[in-house]
Amino acid sequence: MNDYGILSIIPPILTIIVALYSKNVLLALACGIMSGSFILADFNPFYAMLNVMEDQVLKEVANGSQVQVILIIFIIGGFVKLLEVSGGASAFASKLTSIVTSKSKAQLLVWLSGLGIFFTDSGNSLIVGPLYRSVFREFKICKEKLAYILDTTSSPISILIPFIGWGAYITSLIDKSYAEIGLEENAFSVLINVIPYQFYAFLALATVPILIFTGKEYGPMKRSQAQFIASLNEQDNTEHADDALQTNDQLVPVATEQKISIFLYPLGIMLLLVGGLIIWHATHGGLSSVHIRSTLAIAYLAASLTCMEMMRRHQARTYTESLGIFIKGAESLVYISIVLVLAWSLSSVTKDLHTAEYLGSIISGKVEPMYFPMIVFILGAIISLSTGSSYGTFAILMSIAIPVGFELGASMYLTIAAVLSGGLFGDHVSPISDTTVLASAGAECNHLSHVTTQGAYAGVTGLVALFAYGLAGVYESAYVLPIAIIVLFIVMSMMMKLFGKRL
Repeated sequence: MNDYGILSIIPPILTIIVALYSKNVLLALACGIMSGSFILADFNPFYAMLNVMEDQVLKEVANGSQVQVILIIFIIGGFVKLLEVSGGASAFASKLTSIVTSKSKAQLLVWLSGLGIFFTDSGNSLIVGPLYRSVFREFKICKEKLAYILDTTSSPISILIPFIGWGAYITSLIDKSYAEIGLEENAFSVLINVIPYQFYAFLALATVPILIFTGKEYGPMKRSQAQFIASLNEQDNTEHADDALQTNDQLVPVATEQKISIFLYPLGIMLLLVGGLIIWHATHGGLSSVHIRSTLAIAYLAASLTCMEMMRRHQARTYTESLGIFIKGAESLVYISIVLVLAWSLSSVTKDLHTAEYLGSIISGKVEPMYFPMIVFILGAIISLSTGSSYGTFAILMSIAIPVGFELGASMYLTIAAVLSGGLFGDHVSPISDTTVLASAGAECNHLSHVTTQGAYAGVTGLVALFAYGLAGVYESAYVLPIAIIVLFIVMSMMMKLFGKRL
């Protein structure tokens, strides 16, 4: 194995710097991939070019699971477009705004919906986001806030559920690491005992209702919200009607009960199939990632066909017209798919450079056991931020942190929890994370705008989580979690009082 040392961290760092400077995520990802390939090719331009195309980009495009994700994104994009053109989405928004009477209730509804879609972190944003775009617009809440709530209720809730794919993956890592150091405790029992110490996941989920309670925004989110309201005022609130109702230079009539049904029936079919297929797979051999993806594809295709049939019956649209609308919706997500492919390619580059192993070697030195969980949390965040992969971070850091922690006499539960929380935090704020990209897609939000607005809130949550691991290192107790939540509430309230504004 080649040891690239400090060179291995150049691609992720360069990507983040270029992204923040240029505001162009495609350019940033391309720079990161190219720089990594130069290093892998010993700075030979010709071999670097071959490495980029053959060993990184095309390799990721050919990956079966990656292709499945892109296909699902296209299917969901087509379904959402059908709902918009049919008038169903705008009718749903109008109906919901008569029930949801305030900004806080609209945000709370998205948060609760996100908690309900606990079985898939990537599908969460794509399922919940399109349902509430129009609602957020009606209440003049910016897309960045929707993207933040989607992102904060995806991985943080999934990682706390031990019987889905996340739990199975983490359990396998624990089992392997425990076997290497001679510990015989059941891996599933270990994961259950670790749950109360997954501070970042719980704090991230708690941050959303705390923000809703304050009713204010600060930092980049405050600026985005102010700009969004200003843009709506300039457009006289006409953009929503144009986007949702216009197609082929014709306008669909004003919202009726018929249009509500065009939204509710396809949505009902989709949710029924998702729930039914998930239960079926869970009781017939277990629920895997490919089962989740096939479930989403089947459910959204069936919902799309239902919507097409209702548009034929009630709006006299032919299947050919509806198929054209579906394809147009899929085309609108080509950009997001390109971002995903490049993000996966950069992750592949960092894997070939052994970026995570290099960062993991930082903790190989002797430290005090009480400080070990804090160090693991920080390192996990750095690795995940740099690679955009919480799964990859878990795999590398679990195999390092558990043996080192065992030698130091550190708490195994806290050590494992710190690996999970650190990886989750870094993934949450990473611009190259697939869940971050999908949250932007679900909200139809500018990706870099989502990253910067989310970072101001997630950063505070991460600091409180770091404090919690410091406190737990001294007093290992499940009571640290409620203390951390209280501290988070106080800190967020102070931030809003000092820097926040109600918009």
